[in-house]
Amino acid sequence: MKIGIVCYPTFGGSGVLATELGMTLSQKGYEVHFITYQQPVRLNFDPNIYYHEVSVPTYPLFEYPPYESALASTMVNVIINNKLDLLHVHYALPHASAAFLAREILKKQGLYIPFITTLHGTDITLVGRDPMYSPVVAFSINESDAVTAVSNSLREETYKTFQIEKEIQVIPNFVDISRFYKSNKEHFKQMLAPKGEKILMHVSNFRKVKRIEDVVRIFEKVHQSIPSKLLMIGDGPDRQKAEEMARTMCIYNDIRFLGKQDEVDEIFSISDLFLLPSETESFGLAALEAMACAVPVISTNSGGLPEININGETGYLSNVGDVEDMAANAISLLQDDHKLAQFKKNALHQAKRFETKHIIPIYEELYKEVVANYKAKKEVTA
Repeated sequence: MKIGIVCYPTFGGSGVLATELGMTLSQKGYEVHFITYQQPVRLNFDPNIYYHEVSVPTYPLFEYPPYESALASTMVNVIINNKLDLLHVHYALPHASAAFLAREILKKQGLYIPFITTLHGTDITLVGRDPMYSPVVAFSINESDAVTAVSNSLREETYKTFQIEKEIQVIPNFVDISRFYKSNKEHFKQMLAPKGEKILMHVSNFRKVKRIEDVVRIFEKVHQSIPSKLLMIGDGPDRQKAEEMARTMCIYNDIRFLGKQDEVDEIFSISDLFLLPSETESFGLAALEAMACAVPVISTNSGGLPEININGETGYLSNVGDVEDMAANAISLLQDDHKLAQFKKNALHQAKRFETKHIIPIYEELYKEVVANYKAKKEVTA
């Protein structure tokens, strides 16, 4: 089967999931074509993987170049030239709407290709709610040949927010245990925590929804009770504010702002605790990757997080903004080595439920079903 994958090529969860999915499919013999404006950050070479860049011409007439139109045109060309069987688009806007346009263009040429839309979170909970975009989001979802969501929470939120006629299948995010596992990086840990300090960690795009200031506040309280270090991985609009807070609190020297990192699995391996105090998380892929490296999670109870982080077993859940509770939970774990060791084992055990080998076959079955249904529909209308 030849599959086209459309995603955002960034460090965000939707782009990471789409890239990991495509690479796993290619290893199973599928021909995978990535269609996006730049090469996805985690994309590695494989003979079955092809990358097609969406180029957006600029003209004086356009104050904002029409990326969606360029994307749809690129989809059409890639489908025709490579005889794709299926499009799988990640994130509703503008990928699903562009896929609909491409499908309709191809129909006029006597070509037929179905598309699957996977919803990841802010395309529903943030962007999708904007009155400027919500009609297009709802239309694109309803016009998809199949729709999936990464958590039960996101599925219910989609039905609550929009008038959706399609059945939404929940296929959770997955983690590659062969990459994300606790490796021996003691030399690395010794460099960052030479006196045996506990290491806390946060990974995100540093947007408002991630509540970066809460990460710093939690660490300040932990730091007062336990010798500790905080590793901040990623970059974004709230990074500078977090750095300024850390200086004001006089804890900056015990925080490392490491920016965007490709080998995040190695950093997980030296961490004792992962902090994720987000306003909302449709799933929490970074938390799952941390758990695969045997790192317990201190998180909020929003969105899909309770579906992966089991309160009192793999970590703790708190209400959004409850810094006191999150800090208290973190301290209780870090002060009890036996309890921390058990939580680390529990985290790994839970992560294995979301292992690649359990989730990819679900996508494969969906692909086969959608392609077969579309072929049957084409024969009826022929």
